[in-house]
Amino acid sequence: MSPQSQLKTKIAVVDDHELFRKGLIALINMFENTYTVMFEASNGLDFQKKISFNNLPDIALVDINMPGANGFETVGWINKHCPGINVLVISMIEKEETIIRMLKLGVKGYLSKDIEPSELKKAMDAITTHGYYYTDFITGKLIHSILRDNGNDVELSNREREFLQFSCTELTYKEIAEKMFLSPRTIDGYREALFEKLGAKSRTGLALYAVRNGMVTL
Repeated sequence: MSPQSQLKTKIAVVDDHELFRKGLIALINMFENTYTVMFEASNGLDFQKKISFNNLPDIALVDINMPGANGFETVGWINKHCPGINVLVISMIEKEETIIRMLKLGVKGYLSKDIEPSELKKAMDAITTHGYYYTDFITGKLIHSILRDNGNDVELSNREREFLQFSCTELTYKEIAEKMFLSPRTIDGYREALFEKLGAKSRTGLALYAVRNGMVTL
C-alpha cells in the first residue's frame, strides 16, 4: 500500500443490492482521492467474513433490509467486535422508529438512498472530521422522540452542563477541552461519566439531553 493510499479514509460498503452497491463504490472513487473502498459485502454475515481486524475500515456504509444479517444485526456486531468503525446508514426506510432505533445503537449518520451525491460526500467528510453527521430531518425525528420521553431528572454540575452545551456545537472534543481550559483526558472523563449518568451512547444522545432540558436551543 502506498503512503498516499494510507492517508485515505477507508470505507466498507454493505448492501444486498449489487447495482446500488457498485454505483455507490464508483461514486466514492470519484471523491477527490480522499476515500478508498476496502471491500464490499452483500449483508452483515458477508461483512463479518471479509473484515480484517488488523486493517479495519474507518466508515461502514450499511443498508438496513438485507438477508442473512440485517442492518440492526450488523451494527450490533460492529459495536461488540470493532466499535471504532463509524457506521453511516443508507436506507430507503424513513420510519421514525427505525431511525431512532439505529441512532440509539450509536450510528454516526442516517441517509436516504435518494440523496444527492454531494450530500453523501458531505456526510462522509463530517464523520471523518467531527465523528457524526445528522441532517435537519434526522435531528427533528430525534428531538420529537426524546421530547416524548420524560425520563428521570439527573443532577449535573455546572461544568457538566457547560460540557453538554459545547457538545451541541461543531467543536471537536479537543477544541472543547481548550475552551474549558481542561486537558483532553479530563474531557474524556466528563464524556464517559455523562454517558453513564444519562444512559447515552453517543454525542448525539448528550446533545439531545441538553435540548430536551433547555440547556441549548435550536
